[in-house]
Amino acid sequence: MSITGFPEPAVADLTIGPARPANSVVLAPMSGVTDIVFRRIAARLGAGMVVSEMVACAEFVRADEESRLRAEGSGLDLHVVQLAGRDPAWIAEAARLAVAAGADVVDLNMGCPAKKVVGGHGGSALLKDLDLATRLIAAAVAAAGAPVTVKMRLGWDADSIVAPELAARAEAEGAALVTVHGRTRSQFYEGRADWSAIRAVKERVSIPVIANGDLTAVEHAPAMLAGAGADGVMIGRGAQGRAWFPGQVAAYLATGRRPAPPSLATQRELALEHYEGLLGLYGRDTGVRHARKHLGWYLDAAAASVGRATPPDAKAAALTAGAPETAIAAFERAFEDLEWELAA
Repeated sequence: MSITGFPEPAVADLTIGPARPANSVVLAPMSGVTDIVFRRIAARLGAGMVVSEMVACAEFVRADEESRLRAEGSGLDLHVVQLAGRDPAWIAEAARLAVAAGADVVDLNMGCPAKKVVGGHGGSALLKDLDLATRLIAAAVAAAGAPVTVKMRLGWDADSIVAPELAARAEAEGAALVTVHGRTRSQFYEGRADWSAIRAVKERVSIPVIANGDLTAVEHAPAMLAGAGADGVMIGRGAQGRAWFPGQVAAYLATGRRPAPPSLATQRELALEHYEGLLGLYGRDTGVRHARKHLGWYLDAAAASVGRATPPDAKAAALTAGAPETAIAAFERAFEDLEWELAA
């Protein structure tokens, strides 16, 4: 049994070149979210594979310190670094350096919808230039010396669904796996992800396909796999404040039994482990800023897990505190309020 009280998931038959994820449930790359501390916790709690925050190629090659921290992978059995860029030379060098620094797999971002990324002609902007996207994949594969994967959206908009073609090109250039978010760039995160639209990608390629988008309950995972015809699932926002959730999904897929949420005490323990880890990773002042949103997500998840509303005053105090001691005290008060409500 794991720390969260449900069975350890069985090993699934998902391969990425020579890499063997523990199972077919993947923690998505999320900027400002999937720091190395969070990834270590999610991997320990059963996620089959965890992916770094998006790392800008040029900054990484120039040895920018924040980019180095985003690409950190110490303590992981399977280390995946996601790179973003639009210049084949920068992509190639960043892929080479990432593998030299310990990455087992290099993932290429061709799906980020953020205006800053798209404005630099990276991320989902590449869905409008498949020739450039193909050259980037070819450059990464040639330079990495490790498996290269590609994460994309369905297309730029509903009139340009290009994921099947891009996936086929990626496979032809040597990519080992593709992940598809079931939305277009124009949708951002609005509406619902279209899992069935991912099936057209699976029908075009023989490499594994991972389905991504809106997996927030363990019971939905089989439908996502079936609808997409996919080989695995990727969880993004559904894991915010719930580092244990990918492991729960893996356990459900392996056993068919719905795991109970971890106790409030366990959730508090994991949240504080993450908080203290961020202080160690970034230093006190920067770590506090990085950790605030996580504290809010952990509180919201804890309240939802016991059918209560998040204590608003304690949450506000935790998210606005400048000193770690003050933030932790407010955070613990919020958990005490939830426990008191349950006992009342």
